[in-house]
Amino acid sequence: MVVVIAEQRNGTVNRASWEAIAAGQQLAAGSPVNVVVAGAGSEQAAKELAAADVAGVIAVTGGPVEHYTADGWIAAHATVVASVTPQWIVLPHTYQTRDFAPALAAKLDRALVTDCTGIKTADGKPAFTRPVYQGKLAADVRPLGEAPWLVTFQIGAFRGDQAKRGGSANVRTMDAGVDPSAVRQTPEEPFQEARQAVDLSEAERIVAVGRGIKGPEHLPLARALAEALHAEVAASRPICDNGWLPMERQIGSSGQTVAPKLYVAVGISGAIQHVVGMKGARTIVAINKDAEAPIFEVADYGYVGDLFEFLPALTAELKK
Repeated sequence: MVVVIAEQRNGTVNRASWEAIAAGQQLAAGSPVNVVVAGAGSEQAAKELAAADVAGVIAVTGGPVEHYTADGWIAAHATVVASVTPQWIVLPHTYQTRDFAPALAAKLDRALVTDCTGIKTADGKPAFTRPVYQGKLAADVRPLGEAPWLVTFQIGAFRGDQAKRGGSANVRTMDAGVDPSAVRQTPEEPFQEARQAVDLSEAERIVAVGRGIKGPEHLPLARALAEALHAEVAASRPICDNGWLPMERQIGSSGQTVAPKLYVAVGISGAIQHVVGMKGARTIVAINKDAEAPIFEVADYGYVGDLFEFLPALTAELKK
């Protein structure tokens, strides 16, 4: 059996959770998949998740898990795991997962493989592909020890629309039974670095700029294109390091990992540190004057030429 720990906020399922379900369904290879979702709004989220082709959905409730805390999530999910005894526990590799999953694995005394991008079969057993050395290499990893094993999947490694749907899974509510005195943290509103902070992992379209934009005075060209596409504006690291865009707009190994339906790379060379953060995009369009730029190796469509001439023309066409 596979258990997928989903993530939701106020009853709305995080898109990365559907990606984790797709990974869990592939890993299960026909064995049952159950989904667990906790927190305020979990019962509403469970109804949405019940549309997936899974055996069941468990909505975890109770005062100490109404709002996220690492202690609450660890205790609650340890209780769930003990009750359903899965072989695999699958999670989306989100900031929240990174906060509590290592401690959950330690509490269960089980192996954890993180930030995976794919599943392979070797000698009849699953192995997980994950980036190493800042994405320069990929390693195939198999967890040791006894089940259950915990695995987190990088955002974009699987597509949410690949999750098999059409089911009518059984939904049940489970009281976490967490002792409030065991929760050491005080729940607060989700952290945002700045008022204008945006979760780019939820964006369906992104226009990202690199050093080819030359200076902050040319950012309006990218913003105009993004407005025409109803997209978010993002950047490679040098743009954010120079302060041309805030750090929460950075995509790459030291920024956010995204998997939008459309990713337009403007003046981005395609260094591996950036590519690991956006290669899960469904359609990648590269605009660069250098025909040998590495970004064209991962792009579905490319334009070789002067972006300062091409962007205004493209924006004008999109607005027609």
